[in-house]
This record gives sequence, C-alpha cells and structure tokens, in this order.
Amino acid sequence: MNSDEKEDCECAPPQAKTSPAGGADREYEEPEIENPEASRMKRAAAKHLIERYYHQLTEGCGNESCPNSWCASSVGFNRMDNNTAAVKALELYKVNAKLCDPHPSKKGTASAYLESTSHNNSACSDRKLNHKDVNSVRDNFKDVNYLTEEKVYEILDICGEKEDYSPLIRVIGRVFSSAEGLVQSFRRSKPHTKEELKSLQGKDEDKDEDEKEAAACSATAMEEDSPTSSSSSRLGEGSSGDNDVQKLAPDEVSVDVEAVRRVYDRLLSNEKIEAAFLNALVYLSPNVECDLTYHNVYSRDPNYLNLFVIVMENSNLHSPEYLEIALPQFCKAMSKLPLEAQAKLARLWSHYSAEQIRRMIETFQQLITYKVISNEFNSRNLVNDDDAVVAATKCLKIIYYANVLGGDLDVEHNEDEDEEPIPESSELTLQELLGEERRNKKGPRVDPLETELGIRTNDCRRPLVPFEEFVNEPLNEVLEMDKDYTFFKVETENKFSFMTCPFILNAVTKNLGLYYDNRIRMYSERRITVLYSLVQGQQLNPYLRLKVRREHIIDDALVRLEMIAMENPADLKKQLYVEFEGEQGVDEGGVSKEFFQLVVEEIFNPDIGMFTYDEGTKLFWFNPSSFENEGQYTLIGIVLGLAIYNNCILDVHFPMVVYRKLMGKKGTFRDLADANPVLYQSLKELLEYEGSVEEDMMITFQISQTDLFGNPLMYDLRENGDKIPVTNENRKEFVAQYADYMLNKSVEKQFKAFRRGFHMVTNESPLKYLFRPEEIELLICGSRNLDFLALEETTEYDGGYNRDSQIIKEFWETLHSFGEEQKRLFLQFTTGTDRAPVGGLGKLKMIIAKNGPDTDRLPTSHTCFNVLLLPEYSSKEKLRERLLKAITYAKGFGML
Repeated sequence: MNSDEKEDCECAPPQAKTSPAGGADREYEEPEIENPEASRMKRAAAKHLIERYYHQLTEGCGNESCPNSWCASSVGFNRMDNNTAAVKALELYKVNAKLCDPHPSKKGTASAYLESTSHNNSACSDRKLNHKDVNSVRDNFKDVNYLTEEKVYEILDICGEKEDYSPLIRVIGRVFSSAEGLVQSFRRSKPHTKEELKSLQGKDEDKDEDEKEAAACSATAMEEDSPTSSSSSRLGEGSSGDNDVQKLAPDEVSVDVEAVRRVYDRLLSNEKIEAAFLNALVYLSPNVECDLTYHNVYSRDPNYLNLFVIVMENSNLHSPEYLEIALPQFCKAMSKLPLEAQAKLARLWSHYSAEQIRRMIETFQQLITYKVISNEFNSRNLVNDDDAVVAATKCLKIIYYANVLGGDLDVEHNEDEDEEPIPESSELTLQELLGEERRNKKGPRVDPLETELGIRTNDCRRPLVPFEEFVNEPLNEVLEMDKDYTFFKVETENKFSFMTCPFILNAVTKNLGLYYDNRIRMYSERRITVLYSLVQGQQLNPYLRLKVRREHIIDDALVRLEMIAMENPADLKKQLYVEFEGEQGVDEGGVSKEFFQLVVEEIFNPDIGMFTYDEGTKLFWFNPSSFENEGQYTLIGIVLGLAIYNNCILDVHFPMVVYRKLMGKKGTFRDLADANPVLYQSLKELLEYEGSVEEDMMITFQISQTDLFGNPLMYDLRENGDKIPVTNENRKEFVAQYADYMLNKSVEKQFKAFRRGFHMVTNESPLKYLFRPEEIELLICGSRNLDFLALEETTEYDGGYNRDSQIIKEFWETLHSFGEEQKRLFLQFTTGTDRAPVGGLGKLKMIIAKNGPDTDRLPTSHTCFNVLLLPEYSSKEKLRERLLKAITYAKGFGML
C-alpha cells in the first residue's frame, strides 16, 4: 500500500477519521465505536503501518536513489538501532509521513509484510480512487494542529504536485498564529540514556519483534484516547513526555533547531508562504504578550520558550515588511519573558555561530534604527517612550549576553576584594538627614540578567561578535541623556533608561551619563556641607580645595589627600578646586587640568622609581622593588579617580591589564602581550617548542628579576622551584605561574594601594556598570587620534571673528601645517591637556575670540573654557611666529 492509498482506505489509520473527506468517512465513524470487529481491524491496520515504517527505517525500500529522508536506502541516512527505529516508526505513523513503495530488488524483504496485509487490504481493493480524489482529501489538513519537519515536507510535496500552495499556507497560518501549536511543533526526539543504549546492544531479533508489536498497540491506544491525530495539548497540561523539561540542560530546549532551519530554508523562497509567516506573527504576538504578562505561562510550561526559538530562526525578520507591525509586536512579547527564561535563551543562543548571532543583532538593530529615523524624537517626545525601541533594546540585551557567553570567557582569574572596606563618610548623607534610606549603599548596581547567568562582561576576553556592533549610533544621537539619567537613578517601572543597557550606547553618550552622575554627587556633597554648617556651626567648606606649591606638588598633594582620606573620604567627591601658591588663577577647570598634568609628570618620573618604563612599548608598570610607601600609590589611584570624577584627561600610559585589574580581573599570560611583549614571545615559544623542554632549555620553576640597582632577585614559583625542572608536561603550569607572578603577585602591595585610592573616589559611581576596561582607558587618557579637521568644523567664533574672516583662514592653514608635537603643544595651551576628549577633537567645542587689533602681544587662552584669545595680526607670518612662541613657552596662570 503506498502513501496515497493508505489515506483513502476505509481501514486506514485514525488520521483519516477526522478529515472531512466525504460521506463514506462519516458513515464509518458510528460503527467504529460500536463494532468490535471494525475496531480490531483498525488496530491491525495501525500495527501494520508502523511495521512498514520500521522496515523502511531499518532495511529501506531498496531504491539506491530514494529521495525519502526517512528511508534507510536514501543517501546520507543515519543508521539507527532497532529500538530507536521502533520509536521513530511510531512518530512517523503519528504524523502520517511518506512511505516508499518497495523496490523490485527489495521485494523479498517486504514480502512478509505484503502477505500479512493482503487480507486487510482486500476491503479496499474494490475502491479505485483517482489522483484528484486523493488530493481532495489532503487539501484540508484541518487535523494538523502542530508541525514536524516531515509533515511540512509532505504537505509541500502535495501542494507542489497541484501547484497550489494554499493548503500549506492555511496550515502555517493556523500553527504559527497559535502559541499552543507552535510550542508543540518541531520537537526533537529524546536522546537515549546510557542504560537504555547499553540494554539495546543485548537485544535479539525476537525481542525486537515484540517491541514493534508493543509500539503498535501503544500507538493504537494513544490514537483511541486522543480526539485528534495531532495529540496537541493545552499549554501547561501537556503529556508527561513532551513537557518533561526537567531532564533538559540549562542551555537546551525541546525544539529541534536544525529542523526548524531546514524548514525555513525550504519555505521562505516562496513569497506567498513568506506572507503567511508574517501574518501569523501579527496574530501570535499580542496573545503571547498577554500570556506572559498576566497568565504566568512560562512557569507552568517552560516549553513555551520554544515559540521564541522558532520565530527567531526566521531569517527574514529584518525585512522591511516585518518592521512596521509584526517585529515590534513580537519584541514587546519577548521583552515580557521572565528573567530565568531570558537567561535560558541567552545560554541556548551562546552556542550559535557568530553569523547567526550577527543576524539576530541586525534584526533588532534595524528595528531600532527604523523607528528612530521615522520619528522626530526630542526633549518632549522622548525615545524612551517608544515601546518598540525599548522592547527591541531589551531583546538585544539577551543577544548581548549570549554573545558574551559564547565568546572567550575567563571566569576564574578575579582580583581578591579589599580586606578593609572603603571607609564611609562619618557624616550622614542628605537622604539620611531627611530620614530616607541611602540608595545603592553597597555600591553600583549589577544587571539582573548578568547575575542570573553568573557572568560579567569583563569575564569575556573576546566575544563572538565585536561589542561595537551592539552600539546604535542613530539612537545615541536622539537620546536625551539628562532625562535618561534621571530614569536610571529613579529606577521606576514606568520609565525605561537606556543606561540599563549600556552596550547600545557609545563611549561619548556613556561619558555624558557619568558626567551627570558625578555633578549631581558633587552638588549633593555641597548641600550636605552647607546643611552641617547651618546646623552644627561647622566651617563652610563645600569644595575639595587643594593648595599646592609647584616645587613640592607631590608632597603637598599627598599630605592633603591623605588627611582627607582618613578624616572624611566623602570630601573626595566634592568638586575639585586647585590653587597654586603665588599664582592668581581662578580654577574653573583649567588649573585642575595643569595640576593633574604636573602630578602625573612627577609621579611617573623614572627617577622616583615608583614605575618602570619600557622603551619598546612606551608603557609604565608598577615597580615591585620601589622604596616608596603605599601612600604614594594610593595618591596616584586617587588622582586617576579624581580625573574621571572631574572630567579631566591624563597623559598616563598603562598597559590594558591595569584597567582590567581595576575592574576586578587578574592579569594572565595573554595580558603579557602588551604589558611585556618580549617575555610574552619567549613564553609563547616555550609553549610551542616541539623538542624536549627539559633537556634543551634546562629551565626550573625559579625565576630571576633585577632590583633598582641591577641586583638579581630569585623567586620560586613553586616550593623548592630551583629543583623542579620545566618539562613538556608542566610547561603550561610554569607559564601560567610566571605570568601570575609578573602581573599580580610581584606588584600585589603596590597595586592594592593604587586600586584602593581609585575606589575611594569611584566606589559609588556607575563606572563599572557602564564601561569596559578599554573604555576606562579612553576616559582617563582621552583619544590618541588628533583630528584637527574635526576641531575646525566644530569651533565657534566670538568678538567679531567668523569662519570667513581672513585671519581665521590663515590661522587654520598655519595650525594644519604644524607637526604632531606642535599640535599637541597648541592643545595644551588652549585646553590644558594635549589629549583629545572621548569622541575626538570634534567634541571639544573650542572658541576663538578676537583680542584687539594688530599687536606684538602673544595669543592667550582660558583653558577652563577652551577659549583662544587671538589678536588680529597683520600677516600670516606674524601670526605663526606669535602663536609658536606662545604655545612653546606657556606655563602658569594669571588673572586677566
């Protein structure tokens, strides 16, 4: 009996019972319930069909070019054991899968089956249905309430024969618009346990026949108990087999993802079928959103996650047709997933390839970009209020953490927490004075999804897809950061803050958010000081004032900052005001910039011995044999923290491992690549050496270093290390311990003091939450790229100058002709630092103001406000000469 005949036979399996194929079937339904003989024949027919599927899976039809993927004779068929074949035969029977005709060369193998079925098929031999009658039965498929890969292909083949795809479109519309149907679709077969596989090996052929018969009887019983052939169940009330997700791993779901991909590949090439997916998603999404919001459906049936996995495999989701309605609604539904469901999706998707992750990123990014450019967002119409943008950003967060999990992770090497906590202010905060709890008392927040997954962004050495691809520039351009920061701090459920998804923000936008946080903290400390001065009669001191001498800047700053750190660390969070003794400078930012520059120059001076300098890399590193006390290292940590806190840029040159260590990660072998490239290359060659390490190199677990005076210092990486040779077997351990000593243990005392000073200023800041280590370096050191064309584009003019003034044209021609060092001197003269801010020189907003007619006076500047005061010189040569003299010899401050 071929597959066409078995659907139209009166003794066919129960699938034919529910299809409205005509009166013959309806007349057959009544006696089926009451007539025991008809019921027995029905069970026998089901048994024989399952046996035929079983023979097809184990022996094949004999046709070497058989196109049926569920036939042992087809090319590429994966052989299975007898028990697996019996289970699969039952599944194929349930979905009414395609059966092959026995090939002439294989008829002997199927003869037993043909003889056994000849009697049961005699009732059908009198009925001769033509091809049209067969298709009329199959056109409806109203009994299909969920899909499998085989069922889709079967319907597709039938539609292809008639060149009418409307039945398939109706089935897709029905299943893909139903959460219940989609959750039950494309389930993967359960893998056998080790015990089951072991028992399979001892089974003989007689036992296999018994298993087939039992499977057939079981199938018949299931069919009689089920009202429809689909066996679909209500969500939360599914069969114990399908919905038993306790046996799944945390990163597994019960849907067969590969099968879903193959189905999409076959179907999406047809435009009419593609439209069915689109329309079904529009109907599906609101119901899913309702289920997740009000019915707590995921906790009752974790398989509910399957529908999100299936929909996200649609490679056309980013198409324009989806962007208007379907995708925004789906994102809203997906954003309602509970935290544990989001974590499971992230774990599942972390196993995807970089291309698959990138496709999903592009899907959500295109929706965000489309919504941003098609609306006019401003301070009154905030992008934060656009549900589609917010929902897509929340969905993108799941992909972001999948990208982190799937990358190169290092979750082991974490810096130890400080033994002594950062001392809190002895004074009450403003909130406590007003009887309120202090927010974020334990430090900055941590993303809940990050906690659920048990990883941090900083644990990821290299993600699957670069972090930069998650940044959405159009969104950054329309985001009102002052409003967004307010929502971030208030933490209400009604208002979404994009600062809770910092991966989508660029460094400039995040730096602005950090600036607002720092300023508000400064104002808060100022108000507290004023309140105490009024209530307790204390001296009014609303600022962090430092009065230093240029000749003794380190000693003066160290003494003052140490006193503040001991007495009241909260004063470090006040706005900084620096005064140079004997100079008439009002600090509106420019004096502080020079203070930081001078402190850095002094403290990084190799003659002092706090840091060593590598001529090859041009980088500084902590000197493990320094004579300086820990207070000096605490000072430079405070200086770095204050620079970030007061939005100043420092000319410091640390390897990236320093910023990783500040963010809580220890240095490892791979960090030596930029911290000590010569040592890194030597150790790398040791790891790759193909000969005998012990005999050829004669290295032990004892290493040597030199102190400040060039004397060798020996250190044992292991106890009695000088007696333990490095071999091919233990060389990885040697390399790891060598790197750990160089980057961590040898400078542990110095770095802990440095980190402690840094955290004194930044411990309550969202710095760690918002920025990655490479972005921290950008905050402290500024951009290395000096684009003076961008500076020219953004410069403003005052006092009678404009962009078309002759002297302004000559000024820019002169400046562009300067060398790299002269350009840095000009930046130092005008802004107080020779580095570009975060985002480049285009973010500097320099002003050039007219300072009188032609004169022999030099140009001057207000570094606090980035203002250059330029007289209207009579010639380009005079302008160049006066400007070069000013930027070369400028030092100190004076009242203007």
